[in-house]
Amino acid sequence: MVSGITALVPTAKIGHIGLYRDETTHEPQEYYCKLPDPISERLIVVTDPMLATGSSMELAYEALRTKGHPAHIHVASIIASKQAIEYLQRKMPDDITTIWVAAVDDELDDHSYIVPGLGDAGDLSYGEKE
Repeated sequence: MVSGITALVPTAKIGHIGLYRDETTHEPQEYYCKLPDPISERLIVVTDPMLATGSSMELAYEALRTKGHPAHIHVASIIASKQAIEYLQRKMPDDITTIWVAAVDDELDDHSYIVPGLGDAGDLSYGEKE
């Protein structure tokens, strides 16, 4: 998704917040955070291909807050569950300016995957599962 954003905004400063989801607890874990400075003067677009529970986006937001308080945060995703959108609106009602989502699916399964969804984004990106 980053290459698409930079094609639209070639002067954009890119940061990276690396997260993975614990397979047992389904909770997100941060493993890397490198952001442009100062963050408080920037319009932020956080991209995530899939918003299942919303907890990864909340953790990404907390990582942003460690570097300052961004004036505007926009979330761009390909697919989201209704639960994730409601979760973000409930947890960060004044901090997220816009949520852009191409498709919304109705539910999550027992593993917190979007149903019907597209599969696991990390597995699809790195060829770990088909």
